[in-house]
Amino acid sequence: MSTKVLISGASIAGPALAHWLGRYGFDVTVVELAPALRDGGQNVDFRGRTHLTVLERMGVLDELRSLDTGGSPMTFLGPDGRQLLHLPAEFAGGEVEIPRGELAQLLHRHSRDRAEYLFGDSITALEETPSGVRVAFRHAAPREFDLVIGADGLHSNVRRLAFGPEERFVRHLGYYAATWALPNYLGLPPGSVGLNAPGRFVSVGADHRDPTRAGAFCLFASPELRYDRHDPAQQKALLRDAFAGLGWEVPRLLESLEAAPELYFDSIGRADVPSWSNGRIALLGDAACGATIGGMGTGTAVVAAYVLAGELVRARGDHRAAFARYEQLLRGYAQGCQKGGDRTGPFLAPRTATGLRVRSGLLNRRWVLNKMLELGKEVSSVELPDYSREFAA
Repeated sequence: MSTKVLISGASIAGPALAHWLGRYGFDVTVVELAPALRDGGQNVDFRGRTHLTVLERMGVLDELRSLDTGGSPMTFLGPDGRQLLHLPAEFAGGEVEIPRGELAQLLHRHSRDRAEYLFGDSITALEETPSGVRVAFRHAAPREFDLVIGADGLHSNVRRLAFGPEERFVRHLGYYAATWALPNYLGLPPGSVGLNAPGRFVSVGADHRDPTRAGAFCLFASPELRYDRHDPAQQKALLRDAFAGLGWEVPRLLESLEAAPELYFDSIGRADVPSWSNGRIALLGDAACGATIGGMGTGTAVVAAYVLAGELVRARGDHRAAFARYEQLLRGYAQGCQKGGDRTGPFLAPRTATGLRVRSGLLNRRWVLNKMLELGKEVSSVELPDYSREFAA
């Protein structure tokens, strides 16, 4: 009888793990709170040999390359409207860049024939038994699984239920970020152009697939705020307050919030969990070691899914050994990538006018950019086992 695995989360890490476990013959179920796959989100990128090797072994690299946006250049304007800084496409876009929604759809297509997906549902209770984990759902009938994997992001429900409250593991890094879609009323090309003021950044750029559409991105420095993560009206009010008084296109961008079909709003934070597993329950991706933006979370999630699945099949049913080996192989690597998230806010929106000048002055030098690109590839690289023998078996 095959091992029954429940994965919570159908964004990136969850379907990537479902893909591998399904290939290895596991009985996989994925539960997702959203009623369907989410279409929105920023572009995500892969860079370095480790990311590309795993994607190639998955059999999706060529398809990803066919969907590559070509990267997203970024232009920063000062309060006076003059250009402070221009970053080329490869700086933010890595070697392959794809809209997050398209990546989620691709991974779902490559896993759905070997996994059951339960959309519009969530886990409400976890109880470990001598033989497995008894799981209660909001809507579906209770079931028992051999293993449960939390691949449900920085605000992980599985982590809360099995490891403890979120405040024990997630730290606020001093900034908030938001994105939403709107008409491309400026006629902009792909990429982004934005206004930079101390502690604030607002940008807009055309959709890579539909030039009539655009995406807005905002980031602002702030102490930790108390708000309802499920109340878009409250989040829109916070954005209006944070960006009040800025010129350029900011007032019009804020007006477009009213008609936005979907708003993403969250703090920039990082998760640090002392152990990635607790009995038969383990964490994957941002739930274990994530950063909201800039921590190479997408690439790390895909790499971690590959390793976790490989170690589970290699351990031949010994989940304790598999979980321990998975964490031993990846903790240092994931934490190295995660450090980029600590720098995202200060990089995009330095808190002082002096900080803005220093950042822009440094990054307007091409050799500094090249060095940062090289360091990014180094950080995102790690030696991985080849699980092809386990796959053959």
